[in-house]
Amino acid sequence: MPIKLYDLAGAEDDCRFSPPCWQVKMALKHKGINAEEIPWRFTEKEAIAFSGQGLVPVLVDDDKIINDSWEIARYLETTYGDRPSLFNGKIGESGALFIKFWVAQTINLLIFRIILSDLFDNLHEKDKAYFRKSREKLLGVTLEEFATPNDETITALQTALSPLREVLERQPYLGGEQPYFGDYIVFGQFQWARTVSPIQLLAKDDAIYNWRDRLLDAFDGYARNASGYAV
Repeated sequence: MPIKLYDLAGAEDDCRFSPPCWQVKMALKHKGINAEEIPWRFTEKEAIAFSGQGLVPVLVDDDKIINDSWEIARYLETTYGDRPSLFNGKIGESGALFIKFWVAQTINLLIFRIILSDLFDNLHEKDKAYFRKSREKLLGVTLEEFATPNDETITALQTALSPLREVLERQPYLGGEQPYFGDYIVFGQFQWARTVSPIQLLAKDDAIYNWRDRLLDAFDGYARNASGYAV
């Protein structure tokens, strides 16, 4: 039975923008595992009710059901230990865990501010009311008040990305000579933006841009060939 991955989609089935889902999809490619990618929308809770919760990604591997991108990566590492490693040991896993929280608490919010209007425009119509209500409750302001796609926010993002840039000026990936799951955690953020927004987040002479380019081309251009803007 093929592995199934429930993957967040926008108005069109090929608009796959979720950062956690991109983490998992890159991890699957890293492991050389093919999966059936099933489009899912925010309001289709019944489609993943079998997972005991209401968020994607959800991975189904025979009788195993795993949700949450971090737990899926750990499952893949353990279950498919004979394939290329996502962490290269416990030290690498600890480093990736730090990257996970750094991205969630700093980078995600800044990119969200920049691309929010474009993201909303790319949602399926049936998801828009749910997205607005849930996000405005979380943010405490309207989407329009939170969205700030301006030079000031982009500059703040560039500053927040400085630690990543410092590393990538010294080595090609966060994992060293080869990417690991920590790379895919960060990459998911840029693929999120690239999928829904034409706003240029990175200068072409930026080490981060070049790193993102390498990951776009990885696995026979899997991510580059996905629906998105050439930014």
